[in-house]
Amino acid sequence: MKFLIIAQNLKVSGASEGIVSRSFLAKLRTQFPDAIIDVLYLKNHVSEDQLDLLPVDNIDTHVLNLKAPFVIKWLNRISWRFFHISLYDRFVHQSYSAYISKIDYEQYNYIFIRSSGLDHETLLAARNLPILKKAIINFHDPYPYFWYQGSHHKLSGVELFRLKLMFQVVQQAKVCMSTSQLMSNDLEFLYGSRKKFYTLPHQFSSSVFNLTDVVSVRKQEKKLAISYHGSIQSGRDIDGLLSAYVAIINNNEKLKSETEFVLRLGGGDIKFLIEKYSNCANIIILPTLNFSNSAFEQANYSNITIILENGPYSSSILVGKAPFLASLNKAVFCVSPQRSELRNIISNPKYIATMGNVEEIKEKLENLMLECMVNYEPVYSFGNYFSDINFQIRLKQIINS
Repeated sequence: MKFLIIAQNLKVSGASEGIVSRSFLAKLRTQFPDAIIDVLYLKNHVSEDQLDLLPVDNIDTHVLNLKAPFVIKWLNRISWRFFHISLYDRFVHQSYSAYISKIDYEQYNYIFIRSSGLDHETLLAARNLPILKKAIINFHDPYPYFWYQGSHHKLSGVELFRLKLMFQVVQQAKVCMSTSQLMSNDLEFLYGSRKKFYTLPHQFSSSVFNLTDVVSVRKQEKKLAISYHGSIQSGRDIDGLLSAYVAIINNNEKLKSETEFVLRLGGGDIKFLIEKYSNCANIIILPTLNFSNSAFEQANYSNITIILENGPYSSSILVGKAPFLASLNKAVFCVSPQRSELRNIISNPKYIATMGNVEEIKEKLENLMLECMVNYEPVYSFGNYFSDINFQIRLKQIINS
């Protein structure tokens, strides 16, 4: 049996897509130990990716130069404004397509096309290529960006043109899948319900990472530590969560003296948060870490980890950090909109509070803090959702469809 995986991001740190794509390869090898697994890795900048850790047979890596010629940049202004067509998009897709079109795809039993970022270049680059009729394409986020929760994009003519192009990709692909059930439902509707979207959740496997770099780790200083590592963009409500935490410790001297909230923040208005909570010694806002340091810090110096879903009203995506946090067997506290993927995964409501409802966040977070002060048993907030068995069942449904 032969697999081909076309990937955009296999980095060991940074965007979560690299972490989950590497983990997908590890889980695929676990399920098919004797299969041949080849990878076509198309990335847009030079990076150190520790590809030797990946359990695959061959990796063909190319670094694409996506700097468009001047004439394309100049003509793009005209085509964008008058015809609602992005010539730069076309240039990028052709850059990826130049490599995908050369694949001898007939030799493979299964082909997965994975993308990274918000533009889904590898999927769109396969449009009208014969390989697409044999490919399983993966959406990790909604496309176009207008449909991404927390986006401020307008529904422009260019966005509708992009929707039309992706509609063609969906129709030509053998199988479509996404990483969350809500997103699969939404994409089925968005693209006319003409093709079923399967769901294969993000995965995490420590086997494809070298986690020995721990030089930047901050050690826990109080009995109970809460941590959030990640972005505060796309409608994620960190301010409401911090306001609730401040209210908790101001009304409970024990929790004030024995707890701390450590944040490793990227994106958003971090300066505002630092200034607003500068008088609260329990809140420590620090720069982000590479994945090795971040993983070690959360695994060893945190009792409650935080997930902020996109908002404010809906979040159909599955955050990439969820399977990693699930692997820690620690309490996970989610701040989520009323309609969210995690509400369908986490059965116990004590682990989820409603975004924007500071009173609910305060009540549930305080109860969880008090519980974790005395309970040191492993916590399985996600049940078996990210288990190897669930992965096996869903993967077989997809490849046998």
